[in-house]
Amino acid sequence: MSSSPPVEPGPRAGTVQGNLPMILAIIAVAGVTIALLFSFGIEWMLKAWETPEYNHGYMIPPVAFYLVWLRARALADPGDQLARRGAWLGFGLVALALVVNILGEMSAVVTISEYAMILVIWGLALAATGYRGMRLLWVPLLYLAFMIPLPNFIETRLTTGLMLLSSEIGVAVIRLAGLTVFLEGNVIDLGTYQLQVAEACSGMRYLFPLMSFGFLCAVLFRGRWWQRTILFVATVPLTILMNSVRIGIIGILVNYFGIEQAEGFIHDFEGWVVFMACVGVLFIIVWIFARMEKRRFLEIFGLDIPDVADLGLLVRNARPTRPVLAATGLLVVVTIASLTVPRQAPVYPERANLASLPLKIGDWSGREEPLEKVYLDVLQVSDYLMAQFSRPTDPAPVGLWIAYYDSQTQGAAVHSPKACLPGGGWQITSLTEHTIEGVGPDGGPLRVNRVEIGLGEQRQLVYYWFAQRGRNLTSEYLVKWYIFQDGLTLNRTDGALVRITTPITDTTDMQAGDARLEAFVRDIDPKLAYYLPGEAARPRAGGAPGLAAASSASR
Repeated sequence: MSSSPPVEPGPRAGTVQGNLPMILAIIAVAGVTIALLFSFGIEWMLKAWETPEYNHGYMIPPVAFYLVWLRARALADPGDQLARRGAWLGFGLVALALVVNILGEMSAVVTISEYAMILVIWGLALAATGYRGMRLLWVPLLYLAFMIPLPNFIETRLTTGLMLLSSEIGVAVIRLAGLTVFLEGNVIDLGTYQLQVAEACSGMRYLFPLMSFGFLCAVLFRGRWWQRTILFVATVPLTILMNSVRIGIIGILVNYFGIEQAEGFIHDFEGWVVFMACVGVLFIIVWIFARMEKRRFLEIFGLDIPDVADLGLLVRNARPTRPVLAATGLLVVVTIASLTVPRQAPVYPERANLASLPLKIGDWSGREEPLEKVYLDVLQVSDYLMAQFSRPTDPAPVGLWIAYYDSQTQGAAVHSPKACLPGGGWQITSLTEHTIEGVGPDGGPLRVNRVEIGLGEQRQLVYYWFAQRGRNLTSEYLVKWYIFQDGLTLNRTDGALVRITTPITDTTDMQAGDARLEAFVRDIDPKLAYYLPGEAARPRAGGAPGLAAASSASR
């Protein structure tokens, strides 16, 4: 009498069918609650995706889903009981992310909320699939980070650095063509024409899209780890080099055919050509690696077409683990609380409009100057004043620039002159901190940044500081910290940049320049309290930006 070997029991059909509605419900509830809880960050992220630097963001979620689909069969393995239980660490990550999101909303630092949303997705994945599942999912989950825009102050510094570096290499390309060219900051002087390498030509429009594409190439590449690393890391120098060559070619074309070569359709078309050239170079690198491994291009790098059945298998075999049920429940509770508990409106303190600042201060007489709309669009100020002051006893003028923000959130915050001055062609030759004695009604000291800059034969001395809700700061990084702290504790993120400048004829005139700027600061400082509110300022009636914002928009 023979006996057949025992058959391993598989998943019961009734159980699978019974789990499917719950799995779909968990996915739907998690999606809706994430959309509601992180609407603050999602709104700003979608705005950033409308810009050329981040318009690749629309492609990130579908590509991440494709990478998950490629791993669907491995994730659906019914034999891994550890994965079925999930991991409670995932629940902890979700809870942590919700706290971080609250901090981000209260401080109006939108990047915090955006990364908190990514952390929630990580936590849900860990709670649902366990540690084994995360070993399969960490790549597509990490890829989601490419859809988050950089914090504004980091992007500004990076843009300025790329502008200057691209300008230098672009000028080298022009000189290779036998043309005489001069470079001052980001201004390329061809003699007949002058080209300014603006933010749009910094290379940022290629950097993040190309980095995300390079990461995807590294993921799909079936080679060695160091080859994958090169594929991704190469995107940064490749972007800088190709963008610089583009600037050089534009300079050459402008020299021979006129300024039209740097404007309109031709300028934009050249940008697309450069990006596609960068993609082509990445594929050449892949081809070289394929030759090294003695494999065909499509063998070492190819797009697999996943089977729809794999995705169905994953959904059918999924189990609602306790950690993911708890995490989803937490999302529902916090969402209900956020919708029912009224949010406190941001505080906009009372202040006088900068347009009303007197242009006669002591023996100083000033005249207000307009700012071009293109700069206003970049700075996004709520109110500003740009004026030139002089006095009868001193022929040298003093320039005053005040940029005020009702709310310093993503894309609207003080721009450090340390980053902006080089972009205008000025070279910083000295940057130190300087103390002005006898400032204010109590005669206390004022700490400022002291900058010496040059442009060709011109020299200027610059003082600047950040007036932030009763604090006068010299560090842009401390500014960011206090924006976070005061947004959390005072519900305020207003602040301003104050910058004063004076021309210097030579190094021997530097002492006179310091005396001139110090005297101007002592005279104007008592007036600034009416326009740059301190910590004890009263909230504006109605709790919304008023005349200051409306007036600056009309300038």
